[in-house]
Amino acid sequence: MHDREILELMVAAALAAGHAAHGIFKGDLKLEHKKDNSPVTAADHAAEAIILRRLGALLANIPIIAEEEVAAGRVPDIGATFFLVDPLDGTREFVAGRPEFTVNIALVRAGTPVLGVVYAPATGQLFGGDVAAAHAFRATPSSDGADGYVRIPIRVRRAPPAGLTVVASRSHPNPKMRAYLTGYEVADTVSIGSSLKFCLLASGEADLYPRLGTTMEWDTAAGHAVLLAAGGAVVSADGNPLLYGKPGFSNPWFIATGSVAPLPLVS
Repeated sequence: MHDREILELMVAAALAAGHAAHGIFKGDLKLEHKKDNSPVTAADHAAEAIILRRLGALLANIPIIAEEEVAAGRVPDIGATFFLVDPLDGTREFVAGRPEFTVNIALVRAGTPVLGVVYAPATGQLFGGDVAAAHAFRATPSSDGADGYVRIPIRVRRAPPAGLTVVASRSHPNPKMRAYLTGYEVADTVSIGSSLKFCLLASGEADLYPRLGTTMEWDTAAGHAVLLAAGGAVVSADGNPLLYGKPGFSNPWFIATGSVAPLPLVS
């Protein structure tokens, strides 16, 4: 199956999962906490089940690393190619009643995310990226009420002369960020949850996203793919590309950029 077809299956799975999650939004969340004290809701489980079923039915040869499956101890063996799934990225935003939560699906090959879908069901925005084709897009529901989405190509922007727009996590503020940003001319800072941070860079609405803290691979892979497809980059503290399939699926500190050359980062 060609990547273009795989991407469309990922889009369909994300839309279906997002619809299920949004149906629970502001309803009976059945909120629990996992061993690491992170929140999990009925929406996480419902969305993940849909994605596993849809991808597994048509792409059974590709292993799926999904957040709640991993939390339950169900971790398949992976090779060079595998999916990374976060069925509800930004669960804290979801629980707080904020719309900044997303469904994330990425396809990884040889350590690099090559296809990615980020869907924000509360706002109806969907972002997709095909890295090999250098094609990234934003999709929004048709304004005429038709059953479908309008896709618009997106691309990172040239850094504005007046200074950069930096995006940061709303739920994970980090005092170390201020020291790191002294090396840049910063005009504005935007706080937003989930993988939408990557998408702001990919769509040319922001320029820099330093993450000086722990993330998991399923948190970042889909947004990473969208940003790569739009002409951006994500590097770890050593300046090398952020890779996937690491033991434990935990990420080091990283810097995501549009067209800005990232400064060295000491973790």
